[in-house]
Amino acid sequence: MENKSLTGREKAAYGLGAFAKDLAFMISSGYVLYYYQDILGINAYAMGIILLVARVFDAFNDPVMGMIVAKTRTRWGKFRPWLLIGTVTNAVMLILLYSAPKALSGSNLIAYAAVIYIMWGVTYTMMDIPFWSMIPAFTHSGSEREGLSTLARTCAGIGDAVITVFTVKIVSMLGGNSEAAGFSRFAVMIAAIFVVCIAITCLVIKEKSTVNVEAPSLGEMFKALFANDQAIIVVVAIVLVNLSLYITSNLLIYFFKYDFGGEGWKDSYTLFTAFGGGIQILSMMIIYPALRRFMDSIKIYYVSFGMAITGYVVLLIMMMAGFMNLYVMLVPAFLVFAAFGMLTVLTTVFLANTVDYGEYKNNTRDESVIFSMQTFVVKLASGLASMIAALCLGITKISNDTSDAAATVSASGSSLMVLRSFMTIVPIVGLCLAMFIFKKKYILSDKKLEEISKELEKRHAKG
Repeated sequence: MENKSLTGREKAAYGLGAFAKDLAFMISSGYVLYYYQDILGINAYAMGIILLVARVFDAFNDPVMGMIVAKTRTRWGKFRPWLLIGTVTNAVMLILLYSAPKALSGSNLIAYAAVIYIMWGVTYTMMDIPFWSMIPAFTHSGSEREGLSTLARTCAGIGDAVITVFTVKIVSMLGGNSEAAGFSRFAVMIAAIFVVCIAITCLVIKEKSTVNVEAPSLGEMFKALFANDQAIIVVVAIVLVNLSLYITSNLLIYFFKYDFGGEGWKDSYTLFTAFGGGIQILSMMIIYPALRRFMDSIKIYYVSFGMAITGYVVLLIMMMAGFMNLYVMLVPAFLVFAAFGMLTVLTTVFLANTVDYGEYKNNTRDESVIFSMQTFVVKLASGLASMIAALCLGITKISNDTSDAAATVSASGSSLMVLRSFMTIVPIVGLCLAMFIFKKKYILSDKKLEEISKELEKRHAKG
């Protein structure tokens, strides 16, 4: 492979793959609780345990898959074979996940959901690890890799947004009176798009056979983490911030269906999620860079916490007062979603800062190990959030009657009170805890980072 810049065709092919894989990821992770608990009637507690165990198992499986990829040697390279195999098998699991046999019920349905969801996680990891690990195999410089990573993350974010915004409406169109049938047909569509787009990625991208993959073991990940006190602080913050966000996103569809209610709840949900997703992306691309011009990253972090907590408090007051005007609710929603967009950027920035700190403190630069931990803890937070959301649904005993009319009458006042509290108060507690820990323990200010940078330059100069 000649040492030349990536072509527009190659960038487009990789971005297309990122978009498609997050379509598949979001429909599986974002709606599986709703599908099995609300539509098929699986016990909420059982479903919560399944989701928690599957996500934690998936998180521990990441380093294992990384080592398998690192040891792979084929004529097509080490990444593309696993990328294609993982995509095809994951597409099959996706279809099976949303096509539970009608004859199954009770413990048999629970067993089916557990096995298929765990297998979905295993096969997704099989393609996700090589997808991101292969970047050095066809790029030629640090700036090119950074640019491609940014492009891919943006395309993945668009994939997330498409599923979040349009799933409920498309499922309704495809299934008519049967949400189960709608989800099954939509899953087939997404699976087909997923396979075609990743196949294009594999055909267009030509990897270099000489690239080595850094595949830290689970032990190395935790060893590097516990040797770096600042990395521990940032990881804890990532868990708490993502936990708060995922709890809200898991329960949002139940809020609109059973609390906001009405025959037009699907339109309201679609508008709200479209607005939120758009604001989240804009906050990362526009609001954060604008604030960064006259404010350091730590101040923006605290501003973001303040915005999110304020937004949640206003939403809670509106819910308790029975003021359910969708357009007015978009105001606190702006604060919450803009804050989470900036918090997502900032936690990544702070994690990167801990790499230099780790080298400064321990004379070892554990860059790949530290960033592998980010994926691990995000998946852990996702599993915990699913368990907490399922706990809420178990306590409320919200009906699994899926008709639009039932959505206006099936939830009692006490059930709605619990739902509102889990959606707002629990995230507020998580965010306050993250802010408190961060304020007490995080020391990597811009001034401190400059001192560390100068010291590392001296060490490198000495050789």
